[in-house]
Formats: sequence, C-alpha cells, structure tokens
Amino acid sequence: MLVLPKGIRHIPGFLSRSAQEDLVEVIRLVVAEAPLFTPEMPRTGKPMSVRMTNCGPLGWVTDKERGYRYQPVHPITGRPWPALPDRLLDLWREMSGFEGPPEACLVNYYGPDAKMGLHQDRDEQDLAAPVLSISLGDACLFRVGGLRREDRTVSFRLDSGDLVLIGGESRLAFHGVDRLYRGTSTLLKREGRINLTLRRVTPWRGEGNGG
Repeated sequence: MLVLPKGIRHIPGFLSRSAQEDLVEVIRLVVAEAPLFTPEMPRTGKPMSVRMTNCGPLGWVTDKERGYRYQPVHPITGRPWPALPDRLLDLWREMSGFEGPPEACLVNYYGPDAKMGLHQDRDEQDLAAPVLSISLGDACLFRVGGLRREDRTVSFRLDSGDLVLIGGESRLAFHGVDRLYRGTSTLLKREGRINLTLRRVTPWRGEGNGG
C-alpha cells in the first residue's frame, strides 16, 4: 500500500469525463486570451520542457534575467491574465479547506516527452494555503518527497481527472513529474497532459484585504 507524506492527498478520479471536457473548454478560452509560452530557467536561460500560461490576478513566470516570480501580466503580450474561471474557484472552495480564494492558476502543457524535475513551490508569501493540482489528459508518473531534495521519494500514477493537494507540513515538499504515459487518454485533441495548479500567493487577512 502506498503511503504518502503527511499533508499530501491524492484524490483519484475526482472529475467525471464530462467535467474534464468542460474544464478543457474553459482552459482553451484561457489559452486563446493568454497564449502558451516556454518558460526559461533562471541564470542559464535553458528552456523548460513544458509550455505554460496562467489565469487569475497573478501568474507565475520565470526567465533568465529575473528568475522565478509572480506578476500581473503575461510576459509576451503584456496583458493582464484572464480571470480565474468559476469552475476552478468552485473546486478550490470544495477541496482546499482554505478560507481565502486562489490568486493564480498555472496552466502547464506537457507534450509527450515533457517532464518536470523535483522542485518546491516556494515563491508564494502565504504557505498556509495548500496547492491544488488538477490532471487532464495523458497519465503521468508523479513523484513526491520531503522538505529536502535528498529525502526519500514515492511515486504514483496520476490519471486524467485526478486531484492532488499539497499542504500542511508537506506544503514545501519536493515533487515532480518523471514521465508521461503516452496515449492513455482521449480527452485532448492530441497527445499530452494539462496540469492546472491553483495557488494562493499573498497572505489572506479576510474579506477586506482585496484578494
């Protein structure tokens, strides 16, 4: 039996096929307004293997010159990110257990050969809120460890419609995507996987703090 680190929750098959299809259509509208771009590693400028965009008041970006950060506009178009769709806000309210709303949704598109090395989600000011991850399309092998890169890791498969919550004492756990299982889903028009990651960025102080 797979035992996940405390604070990591995997909810397999949470979204029905029709709910997944609806969410894909919503994301297509986001991408039409805020096109996918290729993020770059800080300092080296090496392109990442995923393409990405964002929706919400803030979006996560990275490039050679300024590194990892959140900003209110698309790095290519200079336009504000599209608003967070109601369906994603509903999922956050239902699953996060956090009072405040998310401020960013990263939209990562994994092509058939894309992967994501072990990393921490640590660019947020508010670490009390969990990270909510939604998988759409081809399955992947997801790996999660501890608070140090050298800690033991466990791996498990994420299928289309699965959710993962990363919070509590594992909020800064290292995690990554080692590989895609090509052709395991017919949800998208072509091979690949979409990962949606909802995050709270700034501290939540209640209704009056503007977020």
